[in-house]
Amino acid sequence: MARILINDRNKQKQIPKTKKVMRTKLIAALFVTMSTVGFSQKKALGAAKKALKSGNLEAAADALKAAEGQLGAADAKTKSLYYLLNGQVIGKKTGGSLEKIEAAATAYNKVMEVENEAGAKKYSEQAFTELQLLRQSLIEGAIKDQNAGNNKLAAEKLYLGYKTNTKDTLYLYYAASNAVNAKDYDKALNYYNELVTIGFNGIEETFVATNKTSGEVESFQSRQLRNASVKAGSHIKPETKKSASKRSEITKNIVLIYVSQGKDEEAKKAIATAKEANPGDPALLQAEADMFYKTGDIEKYKEIMEQIVANDPENPDLLYNLGVSASKLGDNEQAIAYYEKALELKPDYGSAQINIASIILSGEQKIVEEMNGLGTSSSDYKKYDALKLKREELYKKAVPYLEGALESAPDNVEAVRTLMNIFYQLDDPKADEMKNKLKALEGGS
Repeated sequence: MARILINDRNKQKQIPKTKKVMRTKLIAALFVTMSTVGFSQKKALGAAKKALKSGNLEAAADALKAAEGQLGAADAKTKSLYYLLNGQVIGKKTGGSLEKIEAAATAYNKVMEVENEAGAKKYSEQAFTELQLLRQSLIEGAIKDQNAGNNKLAAEKLYLGYKTNTKDTLYLYYAASNAVNAKDYDKALNYYNELVTIGFNGIEETFVATNKTSGEVESFQSRQLRNASVKAGSHIKPETKKSASKRSEITKNIVLIYVSQGKDEEAKKAIATAKEANPGDPALLQAEADMFYKTGDIEKYKEIMEQIVANDPENPDLLYNLGVSASKLGDNEQAIAYYEKALELKPDYGSAQINIASIILSGEQKIVEEMNGLGTSSSDYKKYDALKLKREELYKKAVPYLEGALESAPDNVEAVRTLMNIFYQLDDPKADEMKNKLKALEGGS
């Protein structure tokens, strides 16, 4: 029995030893497998690189697919090389597809992301260069589309330009503008709201200095270049100019889109939110006034416009707009008063002159109706002559405004036609002059 126990102890001592040997073999086997994986992946990436260099994009894509499955276990260097090659392969066969352009851009950005996390920069510079070339081609395409009138496609390309580098917020702004021009209001609204969310204001800095020789103010691409020219003595009076904020314009467009969609409450909320941040902004007040005008609340429009004019009493355009609102409300007397004030500030304001003439001539219809309603009695003949004289006085009152409008806009066909008809009614020889002018404008003989 004792010997059996001893033998059992010996066996028990040997069991751990056997397990240790098995573990060692297993670890060795795993090490060999992992080494094979690493070798296989590097081989696939090498093949992709070689195929890409020879222009065989399909072979390069197949090699990258072989490497993709093992990417999770790869080191940062291998991952960044994979993403770089993937971006290059996709980038060379986009065929104008925005989806593929975005995929290539995503791959290049992934290179920089992986290396940034790893604290390495082996492929980042190349990825950045490739990305810039891709984006440059994208934006150039957007400009061509915009110039050709294809604003919808231009908007999509510009938005992708923004997505591939969200620091370039100006592309998002231009994407929204093109979407508006394409009448794609839902997309424009999404873009504008995104601009509001990221706090975009569109303010741009321009670095200028005065040329010592010519005395002209010149712009520079950067502050450093401007300062270098000043230091060299070729320029003086360095200044940094800032453009106006685009926030009010963005709010105005958001509001107008909401109004066009019948979403008046959303429009009011957008204005209220913008005014909280910029309560005294005249452009926002104008946007609010426009909103009420579009929704048919002319009384509210007039109230806000009067507030705007009080803040800027020397602005003829604001007075003109008040004239339009007063006319809409049926207060022609007040409308003429506003137009006259606009003309005091801007004597050649043709639109104001045309509108005054139009209001004056609108009184003709009532006179004509009275004339047509008269009988053949002697008293009716007297009334007819009196009404005819009254109509002639009305014509004479409108003529100076129409002639003034023609001085600032000689090719205003309607003004010429109206004057021609008036002069014929007044037996004025100027009628033939207006007739000839009208023929010339309409291309007649």
